[in-house]
Amino acid sequence: MAFTLDRFSLKGKVAIVTGAGARQRSIGAAYAGGLCAAGASVVVADLNGAGAQAVARELTERGGRAVGMQVDISNPESAHRMADKANEVFGGIDILVNNAALMVELSYKPIINTPLEEWNRLIAVNVNGALICSQAVVPYMRKRGGGRIINQVSGGAYPATSGYGVSKLALVGITTTLAMELGRDKITVNAIAPGNVASEAGRMAAPDDSPFMQMLRNTVALRPTGEPDELVGALLLLASPAGDWITGQVLHIDGGWILRP
Repeated sequence: MAFTLDRFSLKGKVAIVTGAGARQRSIGAAYAGGLCAAGASVVVADLNGAGAQAVARELTERGGRAVGMQVDISNPESAHRMADKANEVFGGIDILVNNAALMVELSYKPIINTPLEEWNRLIAVNVNGALICSQAVVPYMRKRGGGRIINQVSGGAYPATSGYGVSKLALVGITTTLAMELGRDKITVNAIAPGNVASEAGRMAAPDDSPFMQMLRNTVALRPTGEPDELVGALLLLASPAGDWITGQVLHIDGGWILRP
């Protein structure tokens, strides 16, 4: 079968993007916009319900189909309400983007000194949240005959040198495990590992004058910082029929920061 650009189309597909409504210039909002532009109907989910609705309203004004809702991804009941809402409004679920995570909210203490309460909150959101949302949507994907789960990990997991990095490395493990478990259901599970992104959260986590930014300037092959929209191409590959034969993989979209054969 000859390849055509139609294989990147998401017309008729239904997507959920978590963590897409809390901040300006966010990766989640860029993901939601890219999915809409490719033809998908999108549920914009965020702990900040008003922010999620604002992003969905903007996408609708641009001609897309989107709804926003408040979701706590660490709460199974809330995640199941999200899945049920997507099915109720749009008739099913084809794509889940597990983008929501704690990052700038963290103290970045050495983990040896991290209070267990803080550690448990990190794991509850960054690790358990992705699994909880996946558990909520997979039954709907099975009914549709397949689906796509895309997890947001991080270049900061290679190697993990902070609690945040540990949480993202754990999410890589969830990605490969779910890829094996769900492959026979025609559900692919992959991950995107962004480098330093000039989102609001990214600029808060890594100011221009920080030692981390200086390290990136000295080591990254192309340029140390990318824009949120520069992650969307990888997302559309993994979410669309063009990526039918890709599962259990991590795509590093980082300008050449993490160089892996």
